Amino acid sequence: MLRQVAGDASDLGLGEAAKQLGVSLDTLRRWDADGKIETTRDDSNRRRVPAAEVARLRPTPERHVTGTTASPRNRFSGTVVSVETDGVMALVEIEAGPHRITAAITRDSVEELGLAEGVEATAFVKATSVMVERT
Repeated sequence: MLRQVAGDASDLGLGEAAKQLGVSLDTLRRWDADGKIETTRDDSNRRRVPAAEVARLRPTPERHVTGTTASPRNRFSGTVVSVETDGVMALVEIEAGPHRITAAITRDSVEELGLAEGVEATAFVKATSVMVERT
């Protein structure tokens, strides 16, 4: 169903909408002709797809992007509140918003990362292990 509007900044061009939906441009055009997707036209009469339509039709939810090369997606950035070392191991407690995360890591890691009370750090949680990266 076509609407003529000036266009919204969150509207996508057909190519980007097709890419995000994992379909061809021809499929997107057919969906538009069949009324399966709502499109708009910009001031240059180019077809646009509202972001809400892409979200409605996306086969799987959009995943957040971590922005780093490390694999864990669960990250808790905060401040180191305590570091306790004993032999080759250490316990590092990070306050991340309302959460406190305790990581058991090596003493070498504490020294290499320069972890100490008041230092900003991020706890990466993957499965049953917690990794720490200084931020």
